[in-house]
Parts: sequence; structure tokens; C-alpha cells
Amino acid sequence: MKITKTNIPGLLIIEPDVFTDDRGYFFESYNHAKFLDANIDPTFIQDNESKSVYGVIRGLHYQLDPYGQSKLIRVIEGKVWDVAVDIRKESPTFGEWFGLEISAENKKQFFIPKGFAHGFSVLSETAIFSYKCDKYYNKASERGIAYNDPQLGIDWNIDPANAIVSEKDRQHPGIENAEMNFNY
Repeated sequence: MKITKTNIPGLLIIEPDVFTDDRGYFFESYNHAKFLDANIDPTFIQDNESKSVYGVIRGLHYQLDPYGQSKLIRVIEGKVWDVAVDIRKESPTFGEWFGLEISAENKKQFFIPKGFAHGFSVLSETAIFSYKCDKYYNKASERGIAYNDPQLGIDWNIDPANAIVSEKDRQHPGIENAEMNFNY
């Protein structure tokens, strides 16, 4: 397993060892001991999965502490552009975002610790998106930031005319007005 740090502390790109032959492939999508060896120590307690069509943008989502979630993202089918925004107060990278193409083909994974808003756009005809969480979903603590906040300037790699965004996600405030309670 190869772990690469990004320019934002805490965000990690994880590339599993993939074994291929004429039958197909095999890889460990998660191994707790290897994560501990790499000083990644969430205890995942919930798995989530969604299927979306081309042009869907989901996000930017997070839960307030004490329900903040660390996530391990992967794509089972298709291709997405995955984005994490640092919302940890006092962080030197507060308000900065990092994007990564994750696909069934490249098998990359993205570790996003709590203190980040998260979203993705679907770049393929369809995508099946899966992630592990270290806290349960808590509706009362659910928050979001506008996916199209000009202050963030996120390029979702989708023509805005083709973007499919839920009404709920269209209602999120910009980062300046978003409620957040994470410390660096």
C-alpha cells in the first residue's frame, strides 16, 4: 500500500497493492493493521454507498463535532472527481481544497479526516461511490457549504450547464457563513 500526503495536512491518497492476472484482480481495500502502521487510526463503524449519473455533484457535506466523521473514499464503478475542503479553524490551509480523480480503474482511495467538508462530481456515465466512516450519521449535526461558493472556486470538472445538484445542496451557505466547530 502506498500512502501519499497532499498539500493539506491530514488528507491522504491511498493506493492499494493490486494483483492482476488473466482472471482479473485482487486487492485489500482496507487493512486496519496497515493503517495503524501508517499512523492512520480511525475505527470505521459505518459503510455508505451511492450510485449517481454523469454530472451529479454531491456536497459539500460534513457533520459538526462531536459527530465529525473521518472517511475512507473509494469508487467501485465509474469515475468521480472527489474534493475535500479544510474547515479546521486556525489551520494554515483553512478554506483550501484538494481534488483527486478516483475511479474503479485506478483504485485510488482518499482518506479525509474530520474537519473537512467533502463532495464529489461524477465524470463517467454512472458511478458507484463507497466510503467508510468512523462516526454514525447524525442528522442534527449535518451541515454543508455551497458547492459553487466563489470564494472556494472549486472546479468540479463538469460543465455547470450539465451539473445535477439536489435542492438541499443548492441551499448551503458559502464558507464565510457556514457553521463549523473544528479546530486544527
